[in-house]
Amino acid sequence: MGTAVGATDRRAGGRRLPSMTATAPPSDTLADVAASDASLRAFLHGLPGVDQVGADARAAALRTRSIKTTAKAWAIDLAIRMVDLTTLEGADTPGKVRNLCAKARRPDPADPTCPPVAAVCVYPSMVAVAAAELAGTGIHVASVATAFPSGQAPLSVKLEDTRAAVAAGADEIDMVINRGAFLAGRYREVYDEIVAVKQACGDAHLKVILETGELATYDNVRRASWLAMLAGADFIKTSTGKVTPAATPPVTLIMLEAVRDFYAATGRRVGVKPAGGIRTSKDAISYLVIVNETVGEAWLDPRWFRFGASTLLNDLLLQRQKLASGAYSGPDYVTLD
Repeated sequence: MGTAVGATDRRAGGRRLPSMTATAPPSDTLADVAASDASLRAFLHGLPGVDQVGADARAAALRTRSIKTTAKAWAIDLAIRMVDLTTLEGADTPGKVRNLCAKARRPDPADPTCPPVAAVCVYPSMVAVAAAELAGTGIHVASVATAFPSGQAPLSVKLEDTRAAVAAGADEIDMVINRGAFLAGRYREVYDEIVAVKQACGDAHLKVILETGELATYDNVRRASWLAMLAGADFIKTSTGKVTPAATPPVTLIMLEAVRDFYAATGRRVGVKPAGGIRTSKDAISYLVIVNETVGEAWLDPRWFRFGASTLLNDLLLQRQKLASGAYSGPDYVTLD
């Protein structure tokens, strides 16, 4: 692409990363994967293992890519359009959410060429406020649900949480998986919960949060990614932002590889959303390089890649202004929240 954020390079540290594309199961066999807990377990544990050293090396190598001025300006605007502008605090108020929605619509009030963000993400109790503020703008209203961030609630509560958010105006739901069940190997239980929440979403898109910081291994990240996609996830998301570590480049790389291979096997495209700890334009652009190198240009679109962030937008705006004027603005150029 003319404004590519990185040229194709399938190697990292002198070694080729393992790919499961050649061994991805055909789509006609995936229908039988979740027929039983045993078949689901056999499939997930039959996925190729992740080369941890290779994944870390490849992610680190991609972060060193030098992006030139023209491509950098394009990448910053793309990153802005990919932001899910988020506030998930106990002290959230309708006024704070209205201010956030105003910023989502016009991130830089002084520059009408600055694009809006992809979505505003709030708790279910604030969805109606966000929906009213964003009506007709094309900006999505996302709501966390299913007993976010722990996921420790009965399924009936999770489903009611989801239905309430959709009824209030959310067109995207960010659910959390039951990490305790997943780590205990109760994969069918996790699968069935995702299927039920997907049904409760109606027409709303479902983002499934894996909380990768609690999954312990890269192999588990790959398994959880496939499990969520098999159950109907429209997006897979790294983190709640409440657990450390949150999003990391190697984890996002592994999730993108899973998405790529799932698409090869099924023809169904699934999005990826790293969330938590992405604060600078440099970070955001390095993630775009990873996307381009792993799944290609098709995913360089807010429909298929998002950033879950609260402070990232401010740095993107500062860097955008720097490219336009040649000088950094003062600290009051952007709002702090």
